[in-house]
Amino acid sequence: MGIEYRDETKGWTTVNLETDICVVGGGLAGVCAALAAARNGARTVLVQDRPVLGGNASSEIRMWVCGAHGKDNKEGGILEEILLDNYYYNTELKYTVWDDVLYGICVNEPNLTLLLNCAVNDLEMNGDRIASVGAWHLTEQRRYCIAAGLFADCSGDSVLRKSGARYRWGRESRDEFGECHAPEQEDAKTMGNSILIQLRETDQHVPFRAPAWAYKYTDQTCPKRPLDPIKGSNFWWLEIGGTQNTIADADAIRDELMKIAYGVWDYIKNHPDGRGHGWELDWIGSLPGKRENVRYVGDHILTQTDVEKGGLFDDVVAHGGWSMDDHHPEAIEYPGKPTIFHPAPSPFGIPYRCLYSANIDNLFFAGRNISATHMAMSSTRVMGTTATMGQAIGTAAAVASRHGLSPRGVYQERLQELQHTLMDQDQYLPGFSRPIPQLADQATVSHETLRRGPERDLGDRDNGVWLEHGQSCEYRFASTQTVSAARLIFDSDFSDPKKMRYRYPKDMENRAMPGMLAKAFRIEALDDGSWTTVHAETENRHRLVTVDLGGLKADGIRLTVESAWGGGKAHVFAFEVK
Repeated sequence: MGIEYRDETKGWTTVNLETDICVVGGGLAGVCAALAAARNGARTVLVQDRPVLGGNASSEIRMWVCGAHGKDNKEGGILEEILLDNYYYNTELKYTVWDDVLYGICVNEPNLTLLLNCAVNDLEMNGDRIASVGAWHLTEQRRYCIAAGLFADCSGDSVLRKSGARYRWGRESRDEFGECHAPEQEDAKTMGNSILIQLRETDQHVPFRAPAWAYKYTDQTCPKRPLDPIKGSNFWWLEIGGTQNTIADADAIRDELMKIAYGVWDYIKNHPDGRGHGWELDWIGSLPGKRENVRYVGDHILTQTDVEKGGLFDDVVAHGGWSMDDHHPEAIEYPGKPTIFHPAPSPFGIPYRCLYSANIDNLFFAGRNISATHMAMSSTRVMGTTATMGQAIGTAAAVASRHGLSPRGVYQERLQELQHTLMDQDQYLPGFSRPIPQLADQATVSHETLRRGPERDLGDRDNGVWLEHGQSCEYRFASTQTVSAARLIFDSDFSDPKKMRYRYPKDMENRAMPGMLAKAFRIEALDDGSWTTVHAETENRHRLVTVDLGGLKADGIRLTVESAWGGGKAHVFAFEVK
């Protein structure tokens, strides 16, 4: 895939890569975008400037993966696959293993080339299209030049804005889009950066010695925030930078946050009331997490009103449902509440037109940098939501590459194909129904809900079937049919957000796979009155399972559950054939 040559004038080696899709940024949005593109047939390169994947969710920063409120509205698709892998391989929820879960799912994808420690710092244009990007590989000490037909900026900081793509920065005025929660006058202020602290519960108290450069707080000067080891959770409120430039001033912001964080822990740990005596500092971040800076402009700008109305668009390709969580720009220096949670419906739809550039012909984006106002972005910025946007643009990029289209061309000519593909691959699109394959639709089925019902519970309605060991559900055909595949959706317990830990109590328990998730099952084909096993799984860990049946001839197809992870019944949301 690469051709290497030495540039004698500059003294370094350059590797040239050509690919269909180049994804810049390896946070959860970028990971999901790259996986979706590769799995849908496009040659994909994922470029990440850090040694690990995950962005704000990685071991370097350790922000929570938050998303739509309500257990029935949780994000499925690739994100849920990743979180289930994490439960399977990482029962103690160690951050080092979490990093490697993300790494493993990417390096195991045959159509995906992963470049870590590689920072994009240059690009070449061809008219209104990005022709290639240049990147410096920190550990290999050589340059990469990546030419692609399509680019996706999932960097958060929107590094591909150097293309001339239109973008916004700061808060819109209240009148510009009729947003009642926006400030009266526009400004360049944003939400700030945070540094996190993680604590471990202990049986003894060892006084903490703060570094000399840390701030020394008293009861009068300490931040007006929850200063208790339990109530402080992951200390997300250790935040500054919203009145600065969170890109240009990133290191100065980090240095200040380090002084604040060590000072806060010194105050808590050594307080005479003993509040910190049962806890020790286990980890403190050295890389702050960012919430906001550059937002691209797409064919539609998502607004507060769009969110509040539920995102009722014809081109919905992802969903949100987090409150409009608007942090004050002065952050920890502000004496009032650090954030205001303005209500937002859950779920609400996110339109495809917010995910590609209005003026650069081959540029997608997903993450906190989508085409949205400050107020709308205060909801869509959380990583559960950005992951769904990543899956949407990765899938769209594969559709565009397959048909020789621009991102806008997919909207104009292939929107339905994009939406159907996303739903097939377990992306939840509120208000949309997935078409039933003709073979399944015309067959006789034992449990009707498995081919027609929503593929998740909604409220008090059970939209699945509970199967004990040895129980089955099946399709019977009026005549022998050719069957190419079976598609299954198992219940992976959306009531569990599957978050990583934010502190380490003495009595913490290991995590287990969802009890109702099918662990062992088999697919059988009916031929001349007898059932024959054509596929079997003994260690399933996925919610979405697609089984390639290779065009076999059968009079019926049957799913039989052998066991669930919890030892009881398995809950199945969908079983269909095509």
